[in-house]
Amino acid sequence: MLKIDSISVRYGNVEALHNLSLEIQEGEMVTLIGANGAGKTTTLKTLSGLLHPYSGRIEYMGRRIDGLSPAEIVKAGISQCPEGRMMWPEMTVLENLEMGAYVRRDKKRIKEDLERVYAHFPVLKERSGQLAGSLSGGEQQMLSMGRALMARPKLFLLDEPSLGLAPLLVQKTASIIKEIHREGTTIFLVEQNAYLALKMSDRGYVLETGKVVLQGKTEDLLRDERVKRAYLGQA
Repeated sequence: MLKIDSISVRYGNVEALHNLSLEIQEGEMVTLIGANGAGKTTTLKTLSGLLHPYSGRIEYMGRRIDGLSPAEIVKAGISQCPEGRMMWPEMTVLENLEMGAYVRRDKKRIKEDLERVYAHFPVLKERSGQLAGSLSGGEQQMLSMGRALMARPKLFLLDEPSLGLAPLLVQKTASIIKEIHREGTTIFLVEQNAYLALKMSDRGYVLETGKVVLQGKTEDLLRDERVKRAYLGQA
């Protein structure tokens, strides 16, 4: 479904990703773990068209996308739930969700997807007329995920969905992500909680200073001594 082939990305003169390669098969949930500053968010921003690699290529469903605009990438079937939620606080919950479907014209299916989002996040239906900025942190995270789902993605990018959430909400969010995956959406997950991410996913990649240093099935990564020491807090 997705093939990233030796991409390198810079912020000015600083190289954030160096010859990064990874693949995601349709129907998988794949996680990307690494320390702060390793390049995880940069990877997702590059997939979303917010950044462009200066070398390498990205193919999605057999089509090269690394030169496309963010809107074109959303239309192609990739949407992102960004780190920090990034909602419009002075707009209502419903208006934020409708913005997630901005590039779509299939009104009937948009209504169906709104009901799907409400089924996953009933609190959003209860708060549909409320300003997004007045929601709790957990509700804002739900709204950010719901807004991304309104684009009807085939590939759903999630950047730190558990960040800043209480433990009970972390588990609830994880359950919803697994439910979305079971419904057929391919998921690429970036998550600081490495144990949670690896337990949820089929395969994983470990990123250090912009490079993939480990990859494999998540059960193998969970047993890897390097992963245990660096990311799982185990000696």
